[in-house]
Amino acid sequence: MDTFTPDPRRWWALAALVASMLTLGFDTTILNVALPTMAADLGATTGEQQWMADAYVVVFAALMLPAGLLGDRFGRRLMLVVGLGIFLAGSLAGALADGVGTVIAARAVMGVGAALVTPLALSVLPSLFAPEERAKAVGITSAASALGLPLGPIVGGWLLNHFWWGSVFLVNVPMAALGITACVLLLPETRDPASPKVDVVSTALTATGLGALVYGIIEAPGRGWGDALVLGTLAASVALLTALVLRERRLERPMLDMTLLAHRGFLLNTVAATLVMFVLSGLLFVLPPYLQAVLGHDALGTGLRLLPMMGGLLVASRTAPQLTARFGARAAVTAGLVVLAFAAFLGSRTTTDSGYGFTALWLSVTGLGFGFALIPAMNSALDALPRDRAGSGSGLLMTLRQVGGAIGIALLGSLLAGTFRDRLDTGGLPPRAADTAGDSVVAAHLVAERVGSADLAASANSAYVHGMGVVLLVCGVAALVSALPAAAFLPGAPRPDRAPAVPVMADGEADARQ
Repeated sequence: MDTFTPDPRRWWALAALVASMLTLGFDTTILNVALPTMAADLGATTGEQQWMADAYVVVFAALMLPAGLLGDRFGRRLMLVVGLGIFLAGSLAGALADGVGTVIAARAVMGVGAALVTPLALSVLPSLFAPEERAKAVGITSAASALGLPLGPIVGGWLLNHFWWGSVFLVNVPMAALGITACVLLLPETRDPASPKVDVVSTALTATGLGALVYGIIEAPGRGWGDALVLGTLAASVALLTALVLRERRLERPMLDMTLLAHRGFLLNTVAATLVMFVLSGLLFVLPPYLQAVLGHDALGTGLRLLPMMGGLLVASRTAPQLTARFGARAAVTAGLVVLAFAAFLGSRTTTDSGYGFTALWLSVTGLGFGFALIPAMNSALDALPRDRAGSGSGLLMTLRQVGGAIGIALLGSLLAGTFRDRLDTGGLPPRAADTAGDSVVAAHLVAERVGSADLAASANSAYVHGMGVVLLVCGVAALVSALPAAAFLPGAPRPDRAPAVPVMADGEADARQ
């Protein structure tokens, strides 16, 4: 808007949006700390734990683009309220769940709500703030989402130490309710009827294709990669995602504009950002069981011990812009990937006797690598696009980032599960107890406690640390391999005729629709 009459209510409205983004931010990491406790209470296998995490991410990734278009066409305030309401309902269902299937379903519902809220929370800011205040408002909202990452493990750990595991879901209810109230009372309604229509077929292809891919990867360690169901599911995912790409390429106004990948800078930076989210999501999945089951820390202690990585990430988020300004995005992204690879290789040398000090060291370096690679990659990807494609580019970038996170949890979690089961010594146990112990390190410790076997507990710790080391080696190789094309092919300084980067914090949230 060209003129703006100062109104104190706009800052209250911003506070409500901040609370909403903060909730979504720490919900990304709060469940990771709760998974070991939930695995013990619900008897969840590693595969079921992967689905608890991935049900949210897969739905989030599949629906983010159509959700944003719904807000443009039918009203952003309306869709924000609907999204927060769905997120609240899913959180309440998760808090009251009494089985693994119910938790997975609740997480999927929460993913629907988050997909509506994330792209629209920033897009309503132009209707609230004049241009001279808007950058500050965008920064505050993005910072809230970034702050949620380190807060998640701490809040989750404190709740688990004082209440039952359902409290990590219940904490979302009052914050979502506050956001709904504030949106209804304070936000003006805005829409863009000229935006593309939501393509139901493309949305269905995205959701089923990603779901089939994740299902096949998660089921493979238990069934075997040659199992007919696994192979059939993976083949179906390839067919569905191929059909999605072919359909979107034929549409005049596609929901998922694949032609954006023809821009070299956008493509390579998007690949780098997606890889970083692949590694980050997988690492946050495998770390809490190590800290809780192997090192013996409680839930709050586990959350606090994840802070070195979050601290490194936040430090990098403050220094990466200066590094990029001085040396260029190519140097920053390449350096970040190399640092990430070094941290992963260092972490792969962790043993059961290493102690937390060594873990804190490589976690800190890991956080720095994440920040130095992710933030310049996100901003440079948008810089590489023509000005009129920045909005659709943001949507595609954020979607692929979520896909990278979902596949990271599925693939790295499955690699860990298979390695753990192969290395675990269950000799002398009854077949049923041996099968249960192989489900996860938490299950193995429960079986060891039940049968009074210190050898089984020691074997579980050794097998889990070995599996985590294999995961970290894969992460390191992936980061190092990605650094080579980044150094060789990423463009240098941004061209002045390109769109300015949308403000991006550590979590990479961007305003796709200002």
